[in-house]
Amino acid sequence: MISIRQRKGIQTTEVSEDYVAQEENVKLENKLPSSCTNRRLWTILSFTVGGTVALCTGLLTSVYLATLHENDLWFSNIKEVEREISFRTECGLYYSYYKQMLQAPTLTQGFHGLIYDNKTESMRTINLLQRMNIYQEVFLSILYRVLPIQKYIEPVYFYIYTLFGLQAMYVTALYITSWLLSGTWLSGLLAAFWYVTNRIDTTRVEFTIPLRENWALPFFAIQIAAITYFLRPNLQPLSQRLTLLAIFISTFLFSLTWQFNQFMMLMQALVLFILDSLDMLPAVKVTWLYGIQLTGLFLVCILQFFNSMILGSLLISFNLSVLIARKLQKNLKTGSFLNRLGKLLLHLFVVLCLTLFLNNIIKKILNLKSDEHIFKFLKAKFGFGATRDFDANLYLCEEAFGLLPFNTFERLSDTLLFYAYIFVLSITVIAALAVAFRNLSDSTNQQSMYKMGEYRIGLKPETAYNLIHTILFGFLALSTMRMKYLWTSHMCVFASFGLCSPEIWELLLKLIHLYNPKRICIMRYSIPILILLYLCYKFWPGMMDELSELREFYDPDTVELMNWINSKTPRKAVFAGSMQLLAGVKLCTGRTLTNHPHYEDNSLRERTKAVYQIYAKRAPEEVHALLRSFGTDYVILEDSICYERRHRRGCRLRDLLDIANGHMMDGPGKNDPDLKLAGHPRFCEEIKRNLPPYTAYFTRVFQNKTFHVYKLSRNK
Repeated sequence: MISIRQRKGIQTTEVSEDYVAQEENVKLENKLPSSCTNRRLWTILSFTVGGTVALCTGLLTSVYLATLHENDLWFSNIKEVEREISFRTECGLYYSYYKQMLQAPTLTQGFHGLIYDNKTESMRTINLLQRMNIYQEVFLSILYRVLPIQKYIEPVYFYIYTLFGLQAMYVTALYITSWLLSGTWLSGLLAAFWYVTNRIDTTRVEFTIPLRENWALPFFAIQIAAITYFLRPNLQPLSQRLTLLAIFISTFLFSLTWQFNQFMMLMQALVLFILDSLDMLPAVKVTWLYGIQLTGLFLVCILQFFNSMILGSLLISFNLSVLIARKLQKNLKTGSFLNRLGKLLLHLFVVLCLTLFLNNIIKKILNLKSDEHIFKFLKAKFGFGATRDFDANLYLCEEAFGLLPFNTFERLSDTLLFYAYIFVLSITVIAALAVAFRNLSDSTNQQSMYKMGEYRIGLKPETAYNLIHTILFGFLALSTMRMKYLWTSHMCVFASFGLCSPEIWELLLKLIHLYNPKRICIMRYSIPILILLYLCYKFWPGMMDELSELREFYDPDTVELMNWINSKTPRKAVFAGSMQLLAGVKLCTGRTLTNHPHYEDNSLRERTKAVYQIYAKRAPEEVHALLRSFGTDYVILEDSICYERRHRRGCRLRDLLDIANGHMMDGPGKNDPDLKLAGHPRFCEEIKRNLPPYTAYFTRVFQNKTFHVYKLSRNK
């Protein structure tokens, strides 16, 4: 109902200003705020539609990826052993513990088998729950045993559908983060579209299902969405507490499911440190986030039986150092520009020194060497001296740990994502630099970042957080290709937010003197819609073709090998070979291994290097002695490694072993002057000639086009 007074106000424009002043003094119950009601209804409608679209987008993405997986392998039709072989390298190792828990007579025996495991590493008993992040496999196996679903779904499908379901959560979280930043769900829809159309660079879940990152990244995305909301000013106390709970739970689950969690959260802690130092985030909220990181990591440490790699992580040392340095430098955010800049540099120096000091002390107390291969790799990668360390070179020579290829940007540009990202990034960086300079120059105005008018976009704490987040993770992806999935997914969020953000368009239009509220509205809705139409037009036919393309898993040599091991070897037999293959042996046959792909243990790395001497230039008696020291009964040689051509000279596995052993590499090319000719031929080649020095120690018991299996003699 519209009151007479409101109609009068509309009829005469001359008294409108006086009339507005009178209206402000009228009691709330004497007027009907129809515009507010309409706005509230529109907000509810928008939230309902946006939320529904978010859920549907996440579910459709999950179904799309699951269909691609099925079409690529014909997973529903192949044999169980073929399904298990399709879980390549470390994926098979992780899935084997899910299978092990399901095959255990009781849950208690299953847990006992994981805590006192003597089949993953021969002649050693290890606690798998301490060493590896496999609580997700334990949880799923318990669910499968407890729920009445055994008649309706196979264990392997329960496992993979859970992972594809997490992808639905992942895309929904990206959608919500973009929505929170921009204020419109249209930006969330654009982020989801970009995620799917750039699938090659945003996810690899359809062919590496059990990888730890596929478990962890959905929780990481939820955490970022929760942090984005938490950093909004003027949150209600209840909303703030619930958001902190969401941040804690997602941080804990992210940390529990991935062994590299500490390095990702260290990047996140650096984001908080930079923004806090520049006065762009509330200090109290930053302290809460530091505390949540520490609490979550300590809780994971307890669940992993006080894993020393967690206790010795740089993240714990850094966060403690920041909190200590804050107490030591209480007047950090006062003074003139030069004064504050000097204090800031001193603060940075104190935090850096304190971090290194604490980390070294903790590692010496714990005698920690689990992560030293990572720092050797980083040292060699960034040019701090060449290395002959086998473990470091093993990483350096893998494409996944190299620089991000240039063709990645070509693919991202085809979907317009890269162009939009650079556009939004440029504007927000300029705004953030202006805000940072203003904050450092004016210490008396603590709220300056909310009062800068035309630079408002750079002042919103949640925007500033996501800006520095995308920059730091961008540098990480550029330096290490494997980490690109952390960046490209957030790139979708950041680019879509910017195109739908009124602040971005307001700043841009003011800079070019074309500012008009109507123009902002037109730009923030029309451009995203045009991009969505372009993506549908260009990529929809290709996606339909992709879904209709049917392939089939085909690896007869590996299937033949696994079947032979199951039927012709004792169940307690110990197998040696490459890390990647042995993970499949563990999953498909349950035999005991000498080594495996989970590389975060110093003694395992030394053992792997010793086992790999089967591809080096060593005498048969030396190789036999090394293998028997680990209790090996059978050794599997792979032609694809012995005669490898995938890597360039100097990066083939046999070359890495030659260099580490001080031997000259095979083939044309230079060798370091101190390398010497080996005194023996290459073991993996010479053993196939069945000469007496080799047959005295090794007997060939199986071979096909790819694999050669030898049984070790015990009387030598």
